[in-house]
Amino acid sequence: MSTTTPLEQAVREQLERYFEDLGDSTPHDMLSMVGLCVERTVLEVALERTGGNQTRAADMLGITRGTLRKKLQTHQIQA
Repeated sequence: MSTTTPLEQAVREQLERYFEDLGDSTPHDMLSMVGLCVERTVLEVALERTGGNQTRAADMLGITRGTLRKKLQTHQIQA
């Protein structure tokens, strides 16, 4: 019995599409690439859902506001 969540299935489908688009090329540093893409998206969604309130977004993400601000700078996200 599979316990795959809808989010995991969506990630799998997008990775399959990535490999199709890549063709015969070999991917490099894929885990880092996916991690950065996912992190940026999660940060943006948290900020959208909280109306840009960084304190509430940080709480939603389970991180401190300082950590959130650092991640926003890393990803060059304006908040």
